[in-house]
Amino acid sequence: MDIGLAYNLKSDFAVRHNGPEDQLEEYDSETTVAALETALRTLGHAPRRLGGGRTFLETVLAQPPELVFNIAEGFGTRSREAHVPAVLEMLNIPFTHSDPLTLALTLDKAMSKRIVAAAGVPTPAFAVLEDGTSVRGLGLSFPVLAKPLYEGSSIGIRNASRLNSTPELLAWAARLRRTYRQPVLAEEFCPGPEFTVGVVGTGPAARIVAVMEIVPRTRRLEEFIYGLETKRNYRTEVEYHVPPRRPARLMRAAERIALAAYRALGCRDVGRVDLRVGRDGTLKFLEINPLPGLHPVTSDLAIMAQRAGWSYTELVGAIVDSARARLGLLDREGRERRRGNRKARGKRTPEAKS
Repeated sequence: MDIGLAYNLKSDFAVRHNGPEDQLEEYDSETTVAALETALRTLGHAPRRLGGGRTFLETVLAQPPELVFNIAEGFGTRSREAHVPAVLEMLNIPFTHSDPLTLALTLDKAMSKRIVAAAGVPTPAFAVLEDGTSVRGLGLSFPVLAKPLYEGSSIGIRNASRLNSTPELLAWAARLRRTYRQPVLAEEFCPGPEFTVGVVGTGPAARIVAVMEIVPRTRRLEEFIYGLETKRNYRTEVEYHVPPRRPARLMRAAERIALAAYRALGCRDVGRVDLRVGRDGTLKFLEINPLPGLHPVTSDLAIMAQRAGWSYTELVGAIVDSARARLGLLDREGRERRRGNRKARGKRTPEAKS
């Protein structure tokens, strides 16, 4: 297939970046885009770069591909991850990953928690802190974790994000609002083991790639935060266990909760679900990423897939195959091949028929 790659590189924004130092954390590197190109070629496709922003718009209008492999994060608003798929929907161009509604919804951490909670998925007690919000009456028990409401890639999440008192929470929330210019999510801190679960597929066809436990090396588990400092120095700070060294019933629960959250939020083709054991000893939904990083070496999804026996190419292929099956492109290609074969047979010369 002719597959276009939609993406945003960190270098695209560097020249106009004047926000917090971690603001560009979720954008991709040249290494990721090149790895995707190689994987798609290995799978027999013809990838080409569409980029993001205005470049993406101009290219996709001039030369629409058969399918867009979408990892574009967008820029500037809480619905930024929906920008590219919304354009593709309008132009009737098929694409991988979730639709605009799911991508906009899941970037808002409180919105996604409300949806999964309504579907029976357990999540820690939480509250959204706007300017002037009073902590009284929120019903939260300390310690709590505070983070920007609609950021990804642990933007705004630090080792200091675990707060033990009302004054600490108010001061930290004010700092986050001032820095990231958005409301703050405060949720009761989960002190138990932390897991991230990879999922591929859509709806009933969604299946688990692997469950990975993130085990701290330098901090006590009950104080550990899988935040920005840790992820930037992950080789020193954590160990990744695939499969986790935990009871089988807990891992079955992790798979069940991850799939329930993934399906409740309408995720498609691929995603990663973050879970942690709460104060009551049960697993809680933290958040979901329907545009998980695909760096072949450092992304959580690639790490867990490799340790579960998947090659990077197989992971990319599973995403594409899910989209093609969901869109009916596999059947269409088969029909086109059959039509082509019939035409070829009809054009044979009398000598060829004899």
